[in-house]
Amino acid sequence: MDIKNPETTDLKAPDKFRTKFKTTKGDVTLEINRDWSANGADRFYNLVKAGFFTDIAFFRVIEGFMAQFGIHGDPDVSGAWENQIIKDDEVNASNTRGRISFATAGPDTRTTQLFINFGDNSFLDDQGFSPIGEVVEGMENIDALYKEYGEGAPHGKGPSQGYIHRAGNAYLKENFPELDYILSAEII
Repeated sequence: MDIKNPETTDLKAPDKFRTKFKTTKGDVTLEINRDWSANGADRFYNLVKAGFFTDIAFFRVIEGFMAQFGIHGDPDVSGAWENQIIKDDEVNASNTRGRISFATAGPDTRTTQLFINFGDNSFLDDQGFSPIGEVVEGMENIDALYKEYGEGAPHGKGPSQGYIHRAGNAYLKENFPELDYILSAEII
């Protein structure tokens, strides 16, 4: 697998698997369930296997709502994945506390961005946000993520997703030094 060549990441995920994120707040273990969201589970599995989640910022963390991540810190990698869209999955689980889902900008727009729900966000279910799994260990570390930047620009004082795509972690580390990161991820 080549992280800069999405075409090399086409493995089918196991029916269930666990992933460990090492984060700046501590370890987080996710259990991914392919029955909930097959396309999403496959994409996540391939991203982990390719090493995508290395030095990845939780760039949009909103108290009581969710923690979003998944724009790569290297603009070349981010650019390679930016238009690698996967089809939507039927919503087979609810966006409740600890569940992880892909972010979307509308129907069939999922790429690499995901979020972990802090609370009951089941209102997202009807909007097509299909959970792929859930935190099974370390939710306290997700709860502890830095939240003071809040919503991203231009609606809040957090980072601009456009600038993250263009300048990567250099932009984030200079302008948003308190952000937390996924340091690494592995299938366990």
